[in-house]
Amino acid sequence: MELLLKKFIPLLGAALAFYFCSAPESFNEEMLRGKRVIVTGASSGIGEQMAYHLARMEAHLLLTARTEARLQKVVERCLELGAASARYISGSMHSPSLPREVLREAENTWGGLDMLILNHIGQSGFTYFSGDVGHVRKLMEINFVSYVALATAALPMLKESEGSIVVVSSVAGRIAGPFTAPYSATKFALDGFFSSLRQELIIDKVNISITLCILGYINTESAVRAVSHVIPETPAPKEECALEIIRAGALRRRELHYPLWAVRSALLLRSIAPGLLDSLVRSSYRVENVRR
Repeated sequence: MELLLKKFIPLLGAALAFYFCSAPESFNEEMLRGKRVIVTGASSGIGEQMAYHLARMEAHLLLTARTEARLQKVVERCLELGAASARYISGSMHSPSLPREVLREAENTWGGLDMLILNHIGQSGFTYFSGDVGHVRKLMEINFVSYVALATAALPMLKESEGSIVVVSSVAGRIAGPFTAPYSATKFALDGFFSSLRQELIIDKVNISITLCILGYINTESAVRAVSHVIPETPAPKEECALEIIRAGALRRRELHYPLWAVRSALLLRSIAPGLLDSLVRSSYRVENVRR
């Protein structure tokens, strides 16, 4: 046993060093110049910041979100920042026709597509599960089924351009914490579907990359409003998060973990001591502030 431990510990140390300190790939903003990019959930938060970064990189943008007035302002700002072009389609992803409409607009306007960034989410409270199955069903339609529909509609154009799909997910899609049961279920579903799809594309030698973004607590208005009374930690900046997502997609990375150390530490602890992680999560929350 002692001999095995002596052999195992150096290997574990090397694995951990690689896991946490992998050398970053080289990213050049010119990689996105002239690229045709769809960003969903682009009227606020991370999606809005991604639109601004892409505009500075002189990409062509098609933005979607529910609120038309906010989308108009984002598009105007994108054009000021130097976007090659910018347009929008407003509507709820709960509508089964919207994904087809968005991809039809891309095809008619650009004749193709280079990157699809799936970022939108439906509203869900940070609270005990109430037993509302209808809410789970609706959230699954927005947070999961519409992602599948958009990706499916985009595949022909992405095959032609050898493009990329970027899926904005959450650490809640890898680690099931309390008070997020419906939301967490949709994010776990994203991981399962797109990780499986990635394997099929590789088997078929289809050169489309799929980047799954595992995000922690980010300082978007909606996230801070939903959880700041329960989670005492400081959220990471949405501007930097948005840039990291774009960089990961452009470099065709398999996954993005952001904030890096917080997310990777949690994922590692889940693998080696899941019960301890669960206990730490529960003890870190201000449970008394959670309304039933």
